[in-house]
Amino acid sequence: MLKHNPKEKGGPMNGSTINIRLMKADDFDAVVGIDEKVRKASRLAYYDLKFEKLLESNEYVPTSLVAEEEEDGTVVGFVMGELYMGEYGISQEGATLDTIGVDPNHQHKGIGERLINEFVDHLKDLGVQKINTLIDKNDSELMHFFSTNRFSPSKTIISLERSP
Repeated sequence: MLKHNPKEKGGPMNGSTINIRLMKADDFDAVVGIDEKVRKASRLAYYDLKFEKLLESNEYVPTSLVAEEEEDGTVVGFVMGELYMGEYGISQEGATLDTIGVDPNHQHKGIGERLINEFVDHLKDLGVQKINTLIDKNDSELMHFFSTNRFSPSKTIISLERSP
């Protein structure tokens, strides 16, 4: 289990202790529920595919984490990502953070920051040197969250798009 030092910035509040650990199959309903609360829409098909890849692929290296309350094991947040395995000509020293969520009842307590820090530390232990994520440029709240957590605009990858 990945543990966070409660004395670090973003430690537990209101007397609760939060543990960070690798995601497992039993976390599916909690992850989907948190995402639905945050986005106010269901993405069940998206998470079906993510968890299938997470748990059933022989080539997949576990990188996704959950935050749970120590006293009862309630999942209150998660972060999901993948190692690049040579996709798009990107070396294996890279990874992506593709989904993060914290239950609205537990937001603004440092849980998202702790998830990011544990995620980064875990990937660093796996040899990752750079983590990429994509966000909507008009989402100022998410832009602020990632900026606060030391993400900056990429100097090496440009996202291109085309309408049909």
